[in-house]
Amino acid sequence: MATESEPGRRRRCCTQDALDVPKVPECRGDGDTPRRGSFCDHHCAAINNVQGDLSDLGCHQHRPRVHAGRSAVGCAGSGVLGGPTPPGTPVSPAAVSPLPCCQQHSEEVCESCVVKTTLTAENAVEANKLSNNYKFGFKKWKSHVTARPWEDRSEIVKELYSDLNVIRGSGGSTVTCGNVLYLLLFGWWLSLLYVLVAAVMFVTVVGAPYGRLCWDLAGYFLWPFGKVIQKVEAPKSRRALGACEAGAEVSGAGESSALLGGPVPRRWRPRCWVDEGYWQRAGTVAWLCLGYPALALAHGLVCVTAWLLVFLIPVAKLSARTAARVLLLPPEQVHVRRLRMTEVPLDAEVILCCYRAVNPYYYKYAVDGINVFAVNLLPLVLVTLVLGYVDSHNRLTSSPVKFTLALLSIMPLSYYIGMAIASISAQSNFAVGAVVNATFGSITELTFYITALIKGSREGNRCYAEIVKSALTGTLVGCVLFVPGLCMVIGGIRHQEQRFNSRSAGVSSALLFLSVGGVFAPTLFSKVYGKLVCGECHNITQNPLGHYLCQNCHFDLMENNGTLYYSHVQPLVYTVSLLLPAAYLIGLFFTLKTHSHIYDIHISDCHMPGHHHSAVVHWSRWRALVILLLSTLCMSACADLATEHISPILTNSTISQYFIGVTVLAMVPELPEIVNGIQFALQNNLSLSIEIGNCIAVQVCMLQIPILVLFTIFYPTNFTLVFSDLHVYASMFSVVLMNYIFMDGKCDYFQGTVLVMVYFILLAVYFFAPSPSGC
Repeated sequence: MATESEPGRRRRCCTQDALDVPKVPECRGDGDTPRRGSFCDHHCAAINNVQGDLSDLGCHQHRPRVHAGRSAVGCAGSGVLGGPTPPGTPVSPAAVSPLPCCQQHSEEVCESCVVKTTLTAENAVEANKLSNNYKFGFKKWKSHVTARPWEDRSEIVKELYSDLNVIRGSGGSTVTCGNVLYLLLFGWWLSLLYVLVAAVMFVTVVGAPYGRLCWDLAGYFLWPFGKVIQKVEAPKSRRALGACEAGAEVSGAGESSALLGGPVPRRWRPRCWVDEGYWQRAGTVAWLCLGYPALALAHGLVCVTAWLLVFLIPVAKLSARTAARVLLLPPEQVHVRRLRMTEVPLDAEVILCCYRAVNPYYYKYAVDGINVFAVNLLPLVLVTLVLGYVDSHNRLTSSPVKFTLALLSIMPLSYYIGMAIASISAQSNFAVGAVVNATFGSITELTFYITALIKGSREGNRCYAEIVKSALTGTLVGCVLFVPGLCMVIGGIRHQEQRFNSRSAGVSSALLFLSVGGVFAPTLFSKVYGKLVCGECHNITQNPLGHYLCQNCHFDLMENNGTLYYSHVQPLVYTVSLLLPAAYLIGLFFTLKTHSHIYDIHISDCHMPGHHHSAVVHWSRWRALVILLLSTLCMSACADLATEHISPILTNSTISQYFIGVTVLAMVPELPEIVNGIQFALQNNLSLSIEIGNCIAVQVCMLQIPILVLFTIFYPTNFTLVFSDLHVYASMFSVVLMNYIFMDGKCDYFQGTVLVMVYFILLAVYFFAPSPSGC
């Protein structure tokens, strides 16, 4: 069904595979009048035309894609008569109902919604988080802050949290690269260990049944794929076992599934699984003393190693369940068999059944809403703090190792800070969210900068101030060039051309121009009125009037007892430091209050019947606040350790200190933000990917630098707002190039490649640049 302003254009099918947030464009016809229609007619048009190019139709805003799972407006699954349409069924143009889907809303309410971006989520908390993503100054966060409904998850994600006791049909050959990797890493020595334990148990005579069990398990763990371990019930214990299982508290499948898998009793008792007299047998005692400890230790090692490797988490589940259940069952109840292609075991409980050791989708795995990589990196923070403060004399490790560990520990802490900020903002009103984002949004970078300036002031070393300036410039250049460029490249691999909201990007670009001009105004002022002083000059022509080669030249601002600096440059620095935060506040008021229609955000309260879910948050507000404060405290400690042990790297390294500050110190804390931007780009929501980089760059110039200047008033340091020529030229060129790329509101992987290549060229310039004066 074509609209009046779009003759001949057919709708595409509404499917559940659409991603992210649907946006209803404000399309205007020949009479420049907004196109009207029913509520769901507009939403279906937005969803169906997700991949279309509406620039030639007069649609001035970019549409983010529909959120993965279901659209909460209830049109994708509506039939001709309003009944449900099976998932995946194409909706033909004639099958779209012209009647409003949300009949509880009046036509006036629906008409006010159709010209905005409609955020559809599982619950109000998630919708509030999505709305905050489009607000200027708020942290953009991709991960969910609430538990997603299990029925809305894809089959791939459901498999990640499933137990290893499901029998599947014919799934092809089990000889895969991942399974061979298991054989090389774990299978051969686990099998050998079981053979040795079996020999020991046969020697004890009373443990012979366990010896036969270990012999069978040796073959199983050599290649467990396509085999099953079953529990054969003894007739005597059926009644007792049934009574015990009836009283157990069973946990359903979901994201909170235990690592061991399967039903988990509230309090684990071996008597629930076996006869009462089993634990008094002589063979059982011998097994628990001689065989089980070694095997449990080996499986624990395998479990930890496989968990840390992330993609081998199925092996971790396999080992954990073996140590916690299989090895504690009576040997006569454990049966190992090979599963044939057409055979399904009956009349026996399947304890373990594994088909592959490696699953590449485990990067999506989460524990209580926390990504598995952030969980695995958390012990690194504890190791860093213990080594840093216990081994203060570097007897166990060297300073470069401690510096590297401290820098790596910043990554998971940045993730936890971002998750806590997003959780608090999503569960609070606008005022609380704005305060939290303004207070803790830049805490990661400011913590490192302030600790570095304090250390430099105590040691009288100007090199720390230069490192801070390099890190500030590196964050600015990286967030303007590298972050959006990388998102364009990765997003362009999946989408041929991506569009974004050019008006919202224009606001950030204008603030960037203003902030860069304000930050570097004292530097330009010093270049004009300062006196050029060089450390050493040589006459290369042996002629007094010839050419001189000078080194370590800089503009001296302290001539005549610092009259130029204290009378002219310093007041200019203070003035700029007051004007930039004021401009930031004006930008907030402009984008969030008077001109909030730039982002066209509307939270829909129309839900599909039977699919309205209450919010089950991962972190409550108090829990998120505690985690935020603890992460900030640990961040301060790690930053202190990093600045404490960076001195040997600065003095002994042949690499320019400029390069260290611009790359390592600037971009490592921003890795969680880069990951968020890439995820948004993959879902064809490049607007948020660009906003991530722009917001960080704006906050560097308009918040972080003024805060550092304010800090120097109360705690005198060597930090002055006068940058080197290289920082000035690199920053200005990056901002100009970024604005040129973003003018037309659309991009592809080629433009992203240009931004990334320019960033690497600037890195090469910093790499070969001589170290700054004072280092």
